[in-house]
Amino acid sequence: MSRVLEVTSLEGGYDSVQILYGIDMYVDDGEFVTIIGPNGCGKSTLIKTIFGIATFYNGKIEYRGEDVSRWRTDQLVNHGIAYVPQVDNVFPSLSVMENLQMGGNKLPTNILNNRIDKSINMFPDLQDRLFDLAASLSGGERQMLAISRALISNPKFLLLDEPTAALSPLYQQQIIERIDSLRDEGITILIVEQNARLSLARSDRGYIMSNGKIVHSGDAENILDDPEIGEYFLGSTGH
Repeated sequence: MSRVLEVTSLEGGYDSVQILYGIDMYVDDGEFVTIIGPNGCGKSTLIKTIFGIATFYNGKIEYRGEDVSRWRTDQLVNHGIAYVPQVDNVFPSLSVMENLQMGGNKLPTNILNNRIDKSINMFPDLQDRLFDLAASLSGGERQMLAISRALISNPKFLLLDEPTAALSPLYQQQIIERIDSLRDEGITILIVEQNARLSLARSDRGYIMSNGKIVHSGDAENILDDPEIGEYFLGSTGH
């Protein structure tokens, strides 16, 4: 199995405010990997640093064997990486179709239309909403739109930041199931998720963060079954 992502001794944060301290982690081709941990521990900062949004200090980020530590986000997108942020991930004043078109506004029309069709097939809930404003969508539908738009770039590696946050239990389940199904399209998944139990149940492996560091990693099933980990990091609701 080939390695998609290798993070070594990563330090990062926001300008001069350091959040990450010596992060080591990896994701292999075809995996679904979940990062969990308490609020404010650096989970989102980690995924943003990988995608070139937060400030990279030291260490190394390798994508398919190539050092991408200081690459711009557009370079990463052009090499098959897509990122779905937790908030502000759609344009509410645009229609669903216009949002999807924004995901590939530099593509030839025929290629863009084909990719829109493909992304809509993955999220059929949006088919009847194509000409509605994104502002009118439910929280779950907005997340589906945000993921669909990310798929327009035809990624092979998808980074997601808490895609089920503030959604109903039904939508949480649907979103995680749809994300998992993307692996059938050859997409590798790295997800930061507050609903740890739900995401780990679909994952191959998990990483637990605390205070800007990785404090535990292992097979997702083992993390779910470990009573000590469950007491401190999963809780009764997966937070």
